Amino acid sequence: MNTSVKNLLLITALGAALILGVRATAAEVGQPAPDFTLTDIDGHTHTLSSYKGKLVVLEWVNPECPIVQKHYNKSGNIPGLQKTYTAQGVVWLSINSAAPGKQGDFDPAQVKAWMQKVGAAPTAYFRDQTGAVGHLYGAKTTPHIFIINLEGTLVYAGGIDSIASSDPADIARATNYVTAAMADLAAGRPVAMSNTKPYGCSVKY
Repeated sequence: MNTSVKNLLLITALGAALILGVRATAAEVGQPAPDFTLTDIDGHTHTLSSYKGKLVVLEWVNPECPIVQKHYNKSGNIPGLQKTYTAQGVVWLSINSAAPGKQGDFDPAQVKAWMQKVGAAPTAYFRDQTGAVGHLYGAKTTPHIFIINLEGTLVYAGGIDSIASSDPADIARATNYVTAAMADLAAGRPVAMSNTKPYGCSVKY
């Protein structure tokens, strides 16, 4: 067997191992939330496992996505949720997995200006430019929401609400899956709607 063939087989094997590794640790409701470490736009490092003992919301975001705009500057829906729950001690982590130069890949100064404009108030905002954390969680859309309980278990994955539209008027009549999940957790109940279909713009990996 010549060297080039050996190298090709080695690369193929390594690729298969990596794929299997990602699948083995990918996010799944009812299982421990996969750990990760990211640096926020202020240069502070956050590790998910360090928040064990707190409720954590992961929100995939893209400031240029029309559906994100529906829930931010056109309605204040998500900023309102962020303020409500962080005031209760919930950790809200906004993650942008856009690749460098893709739609919504704002630099830190742009992010801060946008957050101020729309009233966003997450605990932290991250640029996941490699897409590693987005792929780890299987984030498909912006927004895409994941909720992690006090024990570090993923208890919700899916959409922000039940009406997949770009019309802010639909927010009031939709079932908000975040508030529903939080109400279940506060009451000590299992999350009734633990998996829903997310809607929005595709994550720009």
